[in-house]
Amino acid sequence: MLERILANSPVFLLIAVRCFAMVMTLPLFSIRNVSRISKIALTGYMAYILFPHVDFSVYAPYIASDGALSLPYIMLLVGEGLIGILTGFYVTIIFAAFSSAGQFFAFQMGFSASEVYDALSQVENPLMGQFFNLVAMLIFLQSDWALLLFSKALVASFDSLNALSLVIQRESIVRFLLGSLTKLFADAFLISLPIMGTLLLISVTMGILSKAAPQMNLMSEGFPIMILVSFFIIWSLFPQICEFFIRSFSSGFSSLQRLFVITGGGS
Repeated sequence: MLERILANSPVFLLIAVRCFAMVMTLPLFSIRNVSRISKIALTGYMAYILFPHVDFSVYAPYIASDGALSLPYIMLLVGEGLIGILTGFYVTIIFAAFSSAGQFFAFQMGFSASEVYDALSQVENPLMGQFFNLVAMLIFLQSDWALLLFSKALVASFDSLNALSLVIQRESIVRFLLGSLTKLFADAFLISLPIMGTLLLISVTMGILSKAAPQMNLMSEGFPIMILVSFFIIWSLFPQICEFFIRSFSSGFSSLQRLFVITGGGS
């Protein structure tokens, strides 16, 4: 196996570049707490596993027989890196929907000022956004979606998507990414809608009571009520929220598979 890899080192490098770009953009794997050596080791292991299953015969005219670097080969490396970034970015969009859901109702809940650095999304994020992000990450790891991504999805991407099809099918890829961003906000709105609607009714009720009885100090009791009601709704709907997370991952990977089918010519 090692002799075959050494004999086809340009092809192995193409596989490794795509895997490394995906690892560097995936949630959890892209955080700074994971050392660069670990990411490189994981990339080498993935490339070693995928090498016998990848057919790069379409790249043969662009790879020099002596293994020397050429401009077409460098462009292929750039294209493989873009494909890895595209895959990791799409998975990041799925997780961003859960994080955005927490941001939607954090202001009404009274947690808008509690923004801290989120190591998973690597941005300033309210506490509820981090909570949903962590729950989604646990479901992602527990439901074997990570194994599916690193095995079947990655192999399927090599079978159907390459640097040449990335240029040919660029319109379909751009349309896919724009639709993914639309789905991000739609999923975030669906997750946060029960909490946002309930908190809106509470705000309207307190406004009516404060007008009817100005002597009542509803501001001091309003924030504790908002927080208690929000946590009660989250606790009551937590099984349904987890099921929605699973359905989001399933539909997201199905959309990614359809993209591979389209770019592969429908095969």
